[in-house]
Amino acid sequence: MVTGTDPALIATAVVTMARSGRFAEIEALFAPPLRAVVSGETLRVAWESQLSRIGEVRAAGAPISEPAPEGWVTASGKAELVKVSVPVTCERGGLTVVMSVDGAGLLQGLQLAPPPAGPWTPPAYARRGRFTEHEVTVGSGALAVPGTLSLPRGRGPWPGVVLLSGGGPFDRDATTGPNKPLKDLAWGLAGRGVAALRFDKVTHAHAARVAAIPGFTMSDEYVPHAVAAVRLFQRHPFVDATRVYVAGHSMGGKVAPRVAAAEPSVAGLVILAGDTQPMHRAAVRVVRHLATLDPGARSAVEAITRQADRVDSPDLSAGTPAAELPFGYSGAYWLDLRGYDPVATAAALDKPMLILQGGRDYQVTVADDLAGWRAGLAHRTDVTFRVHDADDHLFFPGSGPSTPADYDRPQHVDAAVIADIAGWLAPRRSGIARLLPPFAR
Repeated sequence: MVTGTDPALIATAVVTMARSGRFAEIEALFAPPLRAVVSGETLRVAWESQLSRIGEVRAAGAPISEPAPEGWVTASGKAELVKVSVPVTCERGGLTVVMSVDGAGLLQGLQLAPPPAGPWTPPAYARRGRFTEHEVTVGSGALAVPGTLSLPRGRGPWPGVVLLSGGGPFDRDATTGPNKPLKDLAWGLAGRGVAALRFDKVTHAHAARVAAIPGFTMSDEYVPHAVAAVRLFQRHPFVDATRVYVAGHSMGGKVAPRVAAAEPSVAGLVILAGDTQPMHRAAVRVVRHLATLDPGARSAVEAITRQADRVDSPDLSAGTPAAELPFGYSGAYWLDLRGYDPVATAAALDKPMLILQGGRDYQVTVADDLAGWRAGLAHRTDVTFRVHDADDHLFFPGSGPSTPADYDRPQHVDAAVIADIAGWLAPRRSGIARLLPPFAR
């Protein structure tokens, strides 16, 4: 039982409840807007999935309270929130439980975040002297987002690549623990003569506004800003407007064919670990895999299976409570996903494609997802498939089975992946480049 409205005491109590599995009591502290999208069972799945990779909780630190960032508002629109972060130490790592607490002592938001990361260091293959970076705005109006353009030095005209991150409210770098895989890609490509544009997802830059949009879908999350980024590139004097590509990772790869269908001027696609298996079923597979690493996560399997079954139900509608569905996505979001076939959409495009996959990836796999791309695009001579056997889902090279804990240590996108993408674009830059092997360019 929690009494009072002190944000620090409430945050400490929430972590204590989570440690003892009392997720229904945490749900009772949710303000109505949060309860509409997250249930106690959803929180249990997220918590147990985290512990499956970092081990049991050893200690919880003192809560850190600070004013809520600008833009964090309650459903009533009053900026009365306090942000509270509680560091949690586990057997093989840690996490930070981040909460927003309103004046009535209710939770308006709750996130399981990585622990604070050290400074990012550039990959060895980054040729920083060969490109410049400029801040840009992608889109217009209230949902415009900030981004970064990495531009090779010289007048070009250079081919351009719009980078799309995976599912979730990622920043422009797809920051994951101490790692920034989209920044790795941007810097690696820009140093090889390919302009790269990355931007904060709208769900990162405008989380509160997006949450208030009824019927928000995956298409809404990606397509408008991706198309705006393509057109921004095409207006740039040093970028070849006829050679602007879209490169998407994970869900960004899944949605990339939809972006190209919406914007026919896209020159081609690079799909990195793009999933083709229905996402709710893939979620069940992934949570089952994590449960083999930590048997304590078995209840999470039961919860995610129930939620996935709800997605498959013929009764799924835009009004189905998000708290009953995987990841807290709305019924409208899942209807859109359920009705979208990325392979069929790609097959209908008259555009070249490079499809890359990590052999050690347990989230998007060679057997479950790459097989879908290969089967649906086998007839296409302009589609290239590459499997990097040593790479995981983020295309970090390694050995042995991949685990989520791998993402907690500093790593960089495989240099061979950078070379693959730059090499695939090189023949489109000049006839001479066709004669050169990828690593010579």
